[in-house]
Amino acid sequence: MKEYIPLEEGDYYYTEEGYRVFTEQYLLKRGYCCESGCRHCPYGYNPKTNTIR
Repeated sequence: MKEYIPLEEGDYYYTEEGYRVFTEQYLLKRGYCCESGCRHCPYGYNPKTNTIR
């Protein structure tokens, strides 16, 4: 089971459409790449090639 990481200020924001977008700050705290093509992925995942730099 994945570890629960509590959300803090600066971990996400909402788009105009109402979607929650996680920031690089949160993704680094989480500690791994989910390979979903996150907008602010600090791990360099490329969904077109399915690779992490």
